[in-house]
Amino acid sequence: MSDKDLKGNVDELDDFGKLLAEHEQTQSVKEGEIVEGTVIWVSKDYVMVDIGHKSEGRIPLDEFIGPDGKVGVAAGQRIAVYVDEFENEDGMIQLSKDKADKLRIWDEIDRAAERGDLVEGVITGRVKGGLTVDIGVKAFLPGSQVDLRPVRNLEKFIGQRYKFKVIKFNKKRGNIVLSRRALLEKERQELKQKTLERIQEGCVVDGIVKNITDYGCFVDLGGIDGLLHITDMSWGRVNHPSELFRVGDEVKVKVLKFDPENERVSLGLKQMSDDPWSKVIEKFTVNQRVTGKVVSLTEYGAFIELTEGVEGLVHVSEMSWLKRVKHPSQMVSVGDVVEAVILEIDSENRRMSLGMKQVEENPWENLKASYPEGAVIRAKVRNITNFGVFVGIEEGIDGLIHVSDLSWSTKPKNPLDMFKKGQEIEAKVLSIDVENQRFSLGIKQLHGDPWMDIERKFPIGTVIEGPVTKVFDFGAVVEISDEIEGLVHISELSEERVPDIRKVVAEAQILRAKVISLIPEERKIGLSVKRLLESEANESAEEFQRRQRGRTGTVLGDLLREKLGDRLNAEAPADSDKPSQE
Repeated sequence: MSDKDLKGNVDELDDFGKLLAEHEQTQSVKEGEIVEGTVIWVSKDYVMVDIGHKSEGRIPLDEFIGPDGKVGVAAGQRIAVYVDEFENEDGMIQLSKDKADKLRIWDEIDRAAERGDLVEGVITGRVKGGLTVDIGVKAFLPGSQVDLRPVRNLEKFIGQRYKFKVIKFNKKRGNIVLSRRALLEKERQELKQKTLERIQEGCVVDGIVKNITDYGCFVDLGGIDGLLHITDMSWGRVNHPSELFRVGDEVKVKVLKFDPENERVSLGLKQMSDDPWSKVIEKFTVNQRVTGKVVSLTEYGAFIELTEGVEGLVHVSEMSWLKRVKHPSQMVSVGDVVEAVILEIDSENRRMSLGMKQVEENPWENLKASYPEGAVIRAKVRNITNFGVFVGIEEGIDGLIHVSDLSWSTKPKNPLDMFKKGQEIEAKVLSIDVENQRFSLGIKQLHGDPWMDIERKFPIGTVIEGPVTKVFDFGAVVEISDEIEGLVHISELSEERVPDIRKVVAEAQILRAKVISLIPEERKIGLSVKRLLESEANESAEEFQRRQRGRTGTVLGDLLREKLGDRLNAEAPADSDKPSQE
């Protein structure tokens, strides 16, 4: 064989080898696979890629345009592509960079799920039951797996980048479920162990306000939460923890109690400074005039903050000399700055009594000079009650005429039947109690006490007549005069025994009786119907006897005169007409 023939055979073998290699390569690239290729050129619509096939592949330029709008690929660059379709109508291979990236990501996520590795992504939106997360592909983050505690406002997480644990993965269904909570729990457990080792009662720790309730704040100390109760937040008044804190605030607090077994920690913020009540005696004294802010109102008064943590109570009775304050809101509002006088300090019980009215002069102190006891005044009725009548003395000052000072009578009188509002009446000043702010007046004192002259007006034995005003089981009350009453005991109603007094006497019935006893100092008069009847009966008998005695004397005289006349006639001369002989 000649050299020429040998060379021809070698060339044929080389061509055959190339064809075989091309055939094998063509057979090795399949649709649905990821292969590497080299970018040949970039046009305005496509990126041409050489994947070692007899035909080039192309990828839409859109798949290479980044968020900034720029093309992120250049000629000569090696990239991974997905074989989407062999030799389309144009004889080109249809490739996809996006699909290659996604398949690669799915593989990476698959490996991460198997190994328990974390994946990173950005929360992109809110869906039913949770959030969507972009981890290269779309994944689902359930609401219960967002944080350690349930979250009401999931929207606040949108746009945030976090690391997640893959808790469910199904490539065929394209289903990926993530958890951020699992990661946080693990981190928290590790941090908790370190915190428990260093925490102890009395130590000062740093924390972050994690949750706010009506009764306090929960502070994250690092894997473990401590409770900062509202009463331990400030020496001053705190109506709600939200006045002092917001979620996320960094705080420095003291550990008050620590229960390692139950992992409970009680915290205090006010304990970071001295108790202001420990220096109250040094700063404040009784009768001192002070200024403070109204921080709270109750039914019985207003609390005034003098310094942080030191409050005093102004009772409603100490707010005004003249006004009848039923509720502190009539005088002050929360936030008002007021002046007051310290009335009492009780450091041990952390109490201070204040008075607002003491800042002004007491108008009651001048009343005694203007209205001495015994003075008679005229005033208008302002109010009428069942226990007395209030009359106006001066602006804001009323005087009381008690029901017992309306009349000397022991019979109760109803003021509502005696007076009308606006009526002008006359009364006598009885007493003025400045301390208790009481002005006492009397009407009955305008004239003398009739009981002082009772023995002269109604001495024992006097017969009276009056209506029965009240009937009791033991006797009947009889009105003797407008202000004097007497009692007829049941035993003094009749000579015979009275089993039921109401069958013998009734109210409004007119009775005549005799005064049988007097006790002026006790305002008592004893009356008797029985003795009146007895005395009247005795008087009748005496009168009858007197008359009888008178009648008997007349008859005897006549008889004596008659007898004497007969005797004289017998002793006279027979011839009486004849003259006597001498």
